[in-house]
Amino acid sequence: MSEDEHNHEPVNLILSGLAGHCPHCGKGKLFDGFLTLKPACENCGLSYAFADSGDGPAVFVMMAVGFVLIALVLWTEISYAPPLWVHALIWVPVAIALSLGALRAFKGVLIGLQYRHSAAEGVIDRSDDA
Repeated sequence: MSEDEHNHEPVNLILSGLAGHCPHCGKGKLFDGFLTLKPACENCGLSYAFADSGDGPAVFVMMAVGFVLIALVLWTEISYAPPLWVHALIWVPVAIALSLGALRAFKGVLIGLQYRHSAAEGVIDRSDDA
């Protein structure tokens, strides 16, 4: 480890990920745009080349938002029994807004966790094979 890695205070990965900040220093911005990662942190210089969140954030968002949304839809249907067009008018925009709002936060947290645990692409060790 370099000297710089020993001289920083630990960053709360959940809070820095939710805010879209660097997982190393907690100050620099993680995103350039809505979901596009910057090449490196402008504050500490950490390269974000290690970050590959893939479809993980989208899966978590679908599960979390879907659970909350279906619970609200069922509650509304049982309590008020509105027509189908009212459900569509209310819940489609809510689903889009919640999904887009949560996607950036989940991606930031997942990249922070990748950084903390030094996650990398899997490699099969074949050194024991003859």
